[in-house]
Amino acid sequence: MSGYRPGNCVTLLRCGAEYFPALEAAIDAAASDVYLETYIFADDASGRRIAAALVRAVRRGLRARVVADGFGSRYFMGRLLDDIRGEGVEVAIYRPEPRWFNFSRHRLRRLHRKLAVIDAATAFVGGINILDDLNGLDKPPPRLDFAVRVEGPLLADIVAAADRLWLLLLWSGFRRREPRERPLEALPAPRAEPCGPFLAAFECRDNFRNRRDIERGYLDAIAEAREDILIANAYFFPGGEFRAALLAAAARGVRVRLLLQGRVEYFLAHYAQRALYGMLLAGGIEIIEYHDSFLHAKVAVIDRQWSTVGSSNIDPFSLLLAREANVFVRDAGFAQHLRESLEQAVANGSRQVESVRWSRRSLLDRALTLIAYSVARRLLGLIGHSDI
Repeated sequence: MSGYRPGNCVTLLRCGAEYFPALEAAIDAAASDVYLETYIFADDASGRRIAAALVRAVRRGLRARVVADGFGSRYFMGRLLDDIRGEGVEVAIYRPEPRWFNFSRHRLRRLHRKLAVIDAATAFVGGINILDDLNGLDKPPPRLDFAVRVEGPLLADIVAAADRLWLLLLWSGFRRREPRERPLEALPAPRAEPCGPFLAAFECRDNFRNRRDIERGYLDAIAEAREDILIANAYFFPGGEFRAALLAAAARGVRVRLLLQGRVEYFLAHYAQRALYGMLLAGGIEIIEYHDSFLHAKVAVIDRQWSTVGSSNIDPFSLLLAREANVFVRDAGFAQHLRESLEQAVANGSRQVESVRWSRRSLLDRALTLIAYSVARRLLGLIGHSDI
C-alpha cells in the first residue's frame, strides 16, 4: 500500500448530478493537460457533455487524453470516441474487443477504475462512469453512486498510477506497431502541495505490484473496527478471508451492516450474492437491500472515522482481475458526510433482510440462488480461484 498522506482536500460527490458539473468545470478551467480513465464512456447526454468539454480543451491548445475499457465501453460509446479523436483528443482503448468464448484470466483483466487528472493538480476518483445517471432506468431516482475530488499531496500517487497505465499503453502500442499521431509521453509532474486537513491514501489494484492493496485496506480497517461498519457495494461476493473478517467483527460486538443491490441488474451476480446471506445473517450481520434505484456505489464507513470511495466492488472481478482505484480517508467530518448519504439510502429506499423471512423464502428463490452460486463457483474455478 502507498500509505496515508496528510494535507489533502477531499470533496464527496454524490451521483452524476454532482460529479459531471464538477468534472466539466475542472476541464474547462484546465491550463495544460486533461487525462481521463473510465470503464464506460457512453454516447448519451452525460457522455456528450464531457466529450464536448474535452474538445473545448483541445481547441484551447491543451492536451486531452482518454482511456476507455474495450469491453465496458463498446456497447455504449457509438461513434463518440471516434468523433473526439477526430477533434484532436487522444483516445486509447484498454484491451479492445474481448471475445466471450475466450474465457481466460487474461481476457477478463479489464480497466474498471474511474479516474481523471486535471493539470496534474486536481483528480477525481470514484465509481461513476461517463454515463447518464438514469441510463437503464425508466424513471428517477438515479443510480446511487459516489466519487471524490482530490487536491494535495495525494496527487503524487494518483498521477503515478495514471502515468504507469499510460506508459503501458505506449509499450503495448509499440509492440503492435500501431500508428500514432503523437507520442504517448508521460503525464506532467504532479502539483501536490498541502491544501487541506484530510489524511488520505490512494490505492489501486493491478496485476503486478498491487494485487491486493484495496482488499488489504478494507481488511485492515475491519480488523480495527470497534463500533460500527457500514459497507455499500453493488456486487458483493467476497472470498473466505473477507467474510471471516466481517463475521469476526460482528462476533466481538461491532455492528456490521451491508447495503447491497436489491434490484436484479445482472442475474448471476444478484443470485450468487444472495447465496451468502444465510451465513452472514447467522453471524449477526445486518443485510439491507437497496430497491429505490440501481446501487452502483463502492463505499464504506467504519467507526465514523475511516471511509473509502472508489471503483472496487467486493467480488472476484474487482479484487482479483480488474484495474481498480479507491481513496481511503481518515477524517470524522468526511466519514460523517458519507455516512449521512448512506443512512438516507437505508431509510428511504431500502428493505432489511430479516433472518426469519429469509429462511422461509420460496423454493424458486432457493433454486435460483443455488444455481447462480454453483455457476459462479464453476466460472471462478476456470480462472484459478476457489476461495468462495
